[in-house]
Amino acid sequence: MLDKTFSPKEAEGRIYAQWEASGAFHAGRKPQAEPYCIVIPPPNITGRLHIGHALNNTLQDILARFERMRGKDVLWQVGTDHAGIATQLIVERQLAERQQSRVALGREKFLEAIWKWKDESGGAIVQQLRRLGASADWSRERFTMDEGLSRAVIKTFVELHRQGLIYKDTRLVNWDPRLQTAVSDLEVESIEVKGRLWYVNYPIDNEPGRFITVATTRPETMLGDTAVAVHPDDARYKQFVGKQVMLPLAHRLIPIITDEHCDPEKGTGAVKITPGHDFDDFEVGRRHNLPLINILNKDGTLNENVPQAYRGLDREVARETIVADLDALELVDRVESITHAVPHDEKTKTVVLEPFMTEQWYLNVNPLAEKAIAAVESGRTRFVPENWTGVYFNWMRNIHPWCISRQLWWGHQIPAWYDEEGQTYVAESEGEARKLAGGKSLRRDPDVLDTWFSSALWPFSTLGWPDETPELKRFYPRRFLSPVSTSSSFGLPA
Repeated sequence: MLDKTFSPKEAEGRIYAQWEASGAFHAGRKPQAEPYCIVIPPPNITGRLHIGHALNNTLQDILARFERMRGKDVLWQVGTDHAGIATQLIVERQLAERQQSRVALGREKFLEAIWKWKDESGGAIVQQLRRLGASADWSRERFTMDEGLSRAVIKTFVELHRQGLIYKDTRLVNWDPRLQTAVSDLEVESIEVKGRLWYVNYPIDNEPGRFITVATTRPETMLGDTAVAVHPDDARYKQFVGKQVMLPLAHRLIPIITDEHCDPEKGTGAVKITPGHDFDDFEVGRRHNLPLINILNKDGTLNENVPQAYRGLDREVARETIVADLDALELVDRVESITHAVPHDEKTKTVVLEPFMTEQWYLNVNPLAEKAIAAVESGRTRFVPENWTGVYFNWMRNIHPWCISRQLWWGHQIPAWYDEEGQTYVAESEGEARKLAGGKSLRRDPDVLDTWFSSALWPFSTLGWPDETPELKRFYPRRFLSPVSTSSSFGLPA
């Protein structure tokens, strides 16, 4: 006898269990059929799925079911992403609620806590996908830190290092002073806030009573200035070019230079140049061979490169103190109230440290971008809709070295070891590194790789690469489809 009301919860669970038990979604059941593959943009193990995931996976499910109906051998590859910064932040918050900390716990115990969280959160996500009716091949479920996928990450790093594409360099990065790690541009969110714009008079050297006025929203960074720049065609300042100003409070002489970076219509037309704490100023400094001064510690306090009175002050406190001191010297020309965009870490909502100079691992992506551009230009890769092609070319042709290291504990630890002299040995294992070092005592680099380093390998690491597996041969490269995702997406050659 039929129930009076339909219970989708009871029916859907029962029917899905029957589908899964029958192996209806398994790839490889039709070895003679044309293969068809969809790679799921792996959801992060940072909570539960949201409406964007529901839409994304519904579209993928429609495609997978449609192609099965057409007789193709369909692999819908599923799994989850370890999401380095986001996951570590969640577990650190959980520890804080219990009056514990990552540092007090130690790396090994902290990672155990994260793996426990992964089992809870990742398991819930998988069950949510099943509740959606996702017709994925669950027998092939993967996680970006599975042993096989981790082996692919290590091999890729070592090979790219061998080719000279991965290297260490000291450059400016976005720095989160709360998590004490570099963060990518994509993880920086500009938030409109109310602030102030200070106009500060920089005295011309040996010309009493004469000044050049610059405008800044960050007066504390003036202690790291190494020049004042004006546009070469700005007639107002031609008389000052080549002279020097006495940097207020720091009591250093810095030059007045010309550079086309300056906009005569913006502010006073004269710009303070702080190569150690501004991406644009860094490029100006490099063009003019200016010294680079870092005035900040990793926690956002001022360091030993500033006058004694400001050392150890938090940047916000230092800002108010410096403004007060400038005011006392009658060097503040005027102050304007403004609304401006301030960069925040999208996850911690911490104001990102003014671009911070640190040593990091980088990947030179230009040679890789050239191949990716050629794939689209030749028609091997096609965007649907086609208007995304222009966006893609803009990204690829304006690409910069990728900072791939993060100062975290959760993630793929970088396969590099150092001896007591600081010599670096990159290898797939500590044993191989010791051989390269001639048996020396080594310590491993504590940093981990950016989450996207492993995510980028997902389309083929999930198929068993670097081993030559039957799945890799059959499903890659064929046709990989990834609808636009709210978390991650991958477009691969058709």
